[in-house]
Amino acid sequence: MTPEPPRGETLTDRLRAAILDGGFVPNQRLVEADVCEQFGAPRAAVRESFKELAGEGLVEILRNKGARVRAVSKAEAIEITEVRMVLEGLSAAKAAERVTSEQAGELRRLVAEMRAAVDSNDLDRYSELNAALHAKVREIAGHRTSAAIIERLGAQVVRHKFRLARQPGRAAVSLPQHELIVAAIVARDPEAAQTAMQQHLRSVTKSLEATPD
Repeated sequence: MTPEPPRGETLTDRLRAAILDGGFVPNQRLVEADVCEQFGAPRAAVRESFKELAGEGLVEILRNKGARVRAVSKAEAIEITEVRMVLEGLSAAKAAERVTSEQAGELRRLVAEMRAAVDSNDLDRYSELNAALHAKVREIAGHRTSAAIIERLGAQVVRHKFRLARQPGRAAVSLPQHELIVAAIVARDPEAAQTAMQQHLRSVTKSLEATPD
């Protein structure tokens, strides 16, 4: 029996989570009947969720062949990261303009926990904290349009980010970049925050280029 979903969570939310968590893999066919049974949902709801996820770039709907999980190539992941470079730079600048003393403390705490994760070689924890820090910057920025686009693009490249996070030494390279981002935001220096964020994502792009296809 399928467990009851958390209150407020839609079928689309549950399918999205299954794709991002690896429950469904790239190029895997999404058979309506199987998804209906797995999630305890009617066909009409499943079809509508497929359409929503196709709009987010996570699913492909193929004519006369149903739906499948969309595979994002390395080349596309690099392009997405280049777009994120611009938008997240804007987000960091806005965060520097709007950050409160309490929020500055939260950013410092996150980056301190990231350093502890690097010191203990806990890559899973570092990856979680990395995502949390970027999300906190977007929250502080309060720029809803850029945040929505960043989150949608980030979901499309989640597997590439996971592989990158597991590269030997990558966390140690990434950590000082995040420390610079936080320092600039806390100092309320929009230009420095934007530059630090863009330099970080430029580094991500170069690391993606060096990964095998």
